[in-house]
Amino acid sequence: MKLGATFPDYKVKTTVGDLSLHEYWGEGWGIFFTHPADYTPVCTTELAMVEKMAEEFSKRNVKMIALSCDSVESHVGWTEDIKKYSGGKFSYPIIDDTSRTLAVELGMLDADEKDAAGLPLTARAVFIVGPDKKLKLSILYPATTGRNFDELLRVIDSLQLTAYKKVATPANWQSGGECMVLPSVTGDAAKELFPDMRVEELPSGKGYMRFTPQPQ
Repeated sequence: MKLGATFPDYKVKTTVGDLSLHEYWGEGWGIFFTHPADYTPVCTTELAMVEKMAEEFSKRNVKMIALSCDSVESHVGWTEDIKKYSGGKFSYPIIDDTSRTLAVELGMLDADEKDAAGLPLTARAVFIVGPDKKLKLSILYPATTGRNFDELLRVIDSLQLTAYKKVATPANWQSGGECMVLPSVTGDAAKELFPDMRVEELPSGKGYMRFTPQPQ
């Protein structure tokens, strides 16, 4: 999928019943993240970490939904292991994609990693969807590499800030740090919007490195 495209409103079978993705996410943000298989060690650490961080995602009005190419019945059994590992809770749905329909449609198969039947495993994809149901960010990890969910919180903070303020976030930015004024904001408009803006002096003499405290 291309950034800015409408994320499909898939009708899915999950551990909490049949869902429409758009209805499930409602007016908030959504994260759709995929896993190679149930009862696998890296996936278990990932789903447990999301549960441990559930309050942080909720603060940002983000609803999570996971996918694995196994059945709901398998998912339900697996969640008991995840609950034990995460501390006793599991609060978001897992999609049944035994047919691999979604994995194929969204280009999420890892050709280098195969299951016992010789079929490609689902890669570790992450799709972040905005309230307008447009794709805002996607990341694709190989099946052998677990995700950094602190980074997902960081990019959510950046996406939510830059959706409403005329700034961008620089390398290694963290919430509360300096932001950069968008090149499209010029002259007096920049000074009015960002009275504390500073311009980094560079050999080129071009004043394009414009920093500002994070807008509130």
